Amino acid sequence: MNWSKSILFAAALFATTSTFAQDNLINALKGNASDNSKEGFRFTEVINLGNTSIKDQGSSGTCWSYSGNSFLESEMIRMGKKPVDISQIYTARNTYIEKAKNFVRLHGDQAQGDGGQLHDVLTIFKKYGAVPYEAYTGLTNGQTRNNFGEMGTVLQGITKTVASSKKPGAHWLDAFTAAMDSYLGKVPESFQYNGKTYTPRTFADQVVGINPDDYVGISSFKEHELYKPFVLLIPDNWSFESFYNVKINDLTDIIDQALEKGYTVAWATDVSEKSFSWKNGIAYVPEKPVEQMNQQELNNMFNGPKPEAKITEEQRQEAFDNYTTTDDHGMHITGLVKDQNGKEYYIVKNSWGSTNDYKGYMYATKEFVRYKTISLLLHKKALTKEMSKNLGI
Repeated sequence: MNWSKSILFAAALFATTSTFAQDNLINALKGNASDNSKEGFRFTEVINLGNTSIKDQGSSGTCWSYSGNSFLESEMIRMGKKPVDISQIYTARNTYIEKAKNFVRLHGDQAQGDGGQLHDVLTIFKKYGAVPYEAYTGLTNGQTRNNFGEMGTVLQGITKTVASSKKPGAHWLDAFTAAMDSYLGKVPESFQYNGKTYTPRTFADQVVGINPDDYVGISSFKEHELYKPFVLLIPDNWSFESFYNVKINDLTDIIDQALEKGYTVAWATDVSEKSFSWKNGIAYVPEKPVEQMNQQELNNMFNGPKPEAKITEEQRQEAFDNYTTTDDHGMHITGLVKDQNGKEYYIVKNSWGSTNDYKGYMYATKEFVRYKTISLLLHKKALTKEMSKNLGI
């Protein structure tokens, strides 16, 4: 039996029946909802920046790729280009290759799975280029929706086998890539787009046309030095990327200033809170803890604007340290609205299809964003001169 076949056989031994965390998360959030809540809110648009159509990531933990590429598509609009639907699965596939190499080099001491970070989209764009969705959908054998369940266990079986061996062979990555080919299809070396022939590199450079070095990651944690870069210690930061640390209120100030200047923002956040409702399309921080609410209060959580708690830097740090803030999901902030009381909410583009009350979009309060943000990704020119100076950019 050759090396590739033996690895795939071992992968099958590792594979177990599993349900994706992303599916579980969506199903839980569907249950956390109120009927007819949309009628309780009257939103007035303040800023609504250009973005492409709502997508559905299916049964895959690829929200970071969907939101990150949505962000790049909006960047094309901002630059006066005609946007293209970028293949999210091409980005994810190449990220899995880079993750697998890191996993083996670290002897298996790193998280696996579908997860990633928003900056991975830029990392892959820089190294592998990009392709349009029509050139690489990742859908095979009549599929109409992503489903990475079986593929995920096979890929993890391969990397676990290699990482646990005394001496990794020279061709294990060939087996890993072949497994992805069988589930997602082979990546074309060249393809036609609008009557011209491109490679992933020339398409990225000539059609999408962004510079990955023009973007910056932002986060906020009290334990790190202010306005300095730090490595964000979450399992999906497999590349050990650094983020600039800012004050808690800077998070929303940065988003506000970016939107006012015409820049959208990619957003990684915790969505496991009971005050985040996908069905109702609302996320906020209740003044009264959900655990202390009676049944009537729970039923009315999303039937209109509610008072909010004010979150401190200490509370934000504590929630991260005790795992009540977790790195769950990536989305795309594209604008700003006000409710009937004048409170501001960000317009958030999601990648779970268009079945919720706002056809795939959500509205998140600034307090929720200050409390639950894991990181932001935006263009450096979206920062004010003062913030750029503070960060040394």
